[in-house]
Amino acid sequence: MVFAQANNFKVTLDAGHGDHDYGAVYNGHIEKNINLAITLKVGKILERNSTIDVIYTRKNDIFIDLIERANIANRADANIFVSIHCNANKNTAADGTETYVMGMSKNASNLEAAKRENSVVTLEKDYKQKYQGFDINKPETMLGMTIMQEEFIENSIALAGKIQDRFVQDLGKKSRGGGVKQAPYMVLHKAYMPRVLIETGFISNPVEGAKLDSEEGQQEIAEAIAQAILSYKKDFFDGGDSIEAPIEKPSQRIDNKVPADSNNQKKSDTVEKKNEEKSDENKPEKGLVFKVQISASPKKVDLTPDNFKGLKNISCNHDSLYIYMYGNTSNYDEAKKLLKEAVSKGYDSAFIIALKDGKRVSLKDVIK
Repeated sequence: MVFAQANNFKVTLDAGHGDHDYGAVYNGHIEKNINLAITLKVGKILERNSTIDVIYTRKNDIFIDLIERANIANRADANIFVSIHCNANKNTAADGTETYVMGMSKNASNLEAAKRENSVVTLEKDYKQKYQGFDINKPETMLGMTIMQEEFIENSIALAGKIQDRFVQDLGKKSRGGGVKQAPYMVLHKAYMPRVLIETGFISNPVEGAKLDSEEGQQEIAEAIAQAILSYKKDFFDGGDSIEAPIEKPSQRIDNKVPADSNNQKKSDTVEKKNEEKSDENKPEKGLVFKVQISASPKKVDLTPDNFKGLKNISCNHDSLYIYMYGNTSNYDEAKKLLKEAVSKGYDSAFIIALKDGKRVSLKDVIK
């Protein structure tokens, strides 16, 4: 057993996929194997530094649940979480790198990338109970699922930017669409620290795929990622731009609840629905209204401005998740103003939704 030094910088490295989950497979290149090889090389480089502790989600060809990957980092009270993957596309000419941070995206290609990675949950045992309320085809259920989804966004973007800079400057790689992107990755959403998911390149591209599957290619990518992590550590941990200490350590925030018995769950749902029906704030508005969805969470939160960065007029709908919304207007132009206000408060992933008689309807259909 390795005992971590109290003041060491802790890095959790996550090699995507594993065992029966192969990831993308093209031209004999298997993503799970490439991910693991790069991850181990990154770890080996970092372990040369006595002030860094490296934690691995896997060091061999095994399958780890997505939430467990995050919880490995949480239990270790890691300072950062780095998940390493390869990209793929039916268009075999696609190439380049991108690094994702956790959050909602309005970009279709970002959402598709997240859906592809999130579909891994269907390979997990009892995934329907474990991921209650999660639907890869509904963006609102792929949100940060904690009310403070932007909690680590600035540091995550800083880390992602350093990784992309190293790819471009050191390796001459193409940075796709600006390089740093935002998407709702399930593997990131339960990690309570700055976290990124790296797409190191396209194994579907004959040239890039061959390089990713080579010792030389894996080593140079590992060097770039490790140097970016060291740079981040210097800037944000070693006395540069100090990181504000979280109120709770990641290990204190792990949700260890076992999925409830279905019969008891039905009873509690019935009680909860009855209680909600008694509350005036849950009565549906008549007619068509627009609101700004700012977050989704499995937990109920008091609708006070202090819990929503000072925003007033917060409402909540509850189905499989608590959906928190800002504002209430029948005018779409006014809704756009509300959206700008929510974004200015830090809710970068907010978006406008439409409700008719209290039920969600297609925004496109009502604004035609």
